[in-house]
Amino acid sequence: MTDIDNEHGEPTTDERTMTVSRVIQAPPERVYDAFLDPDELAQWLPPTGFSAEVHHLEPEEGGTFRATFTGETPEFADMGHSFGGTYQELEPGERIVYTESFETDAPEMAGEMTVTVTFEDVPDGTEITVRQAGIPEAVPPSDANEGWNDSLENLAAIVEEA
Repeated sequence: MTDIDNEHGEPTTDERTMTVSRVIQAPPERVYDAFLDPDELAQWLPPTGFSAEVHHLEPEEGGTFRATFTGETPEFADMGHSFGGTYQELEPGERIVYTESFETDAPEMAGEMTVTVTFEDVPDGTEITVRQAGIPEAVPPSDANEGWNDSLENLAAIVEEA
């Protein structure tokens, strides 16, 4: 499920928003915990071609986080970036809402995104839904969608093994 026009890769709303969902074969609490464990987050969040370092993560409402993605392949070598934000809502096993901004002076990458992640207990495990709103002008929502799909694939590989 996505809020973009897949044929053209353009947003269907003025908010520059995308939504992606996936069922992961693990309980909601386990999937939720992987979002707030800095070591696990560094393993699953970077999409293919990137590595991540989580500089700090305070898993509490009002707590902050900061991370850096580094391009690990020639294709992505110049696309590394740092970002951070603040946790707005943390409902264990149910919902995470946080803000996120890129650390840059580039106006086309400026602005604060809001990411809402929900975890729903379903017969096959957890249906996780990620909605990212306020995507910067320089990032096509289709790229954000592709990145999140890749990250959720990585997340499934980690939590389904445990």
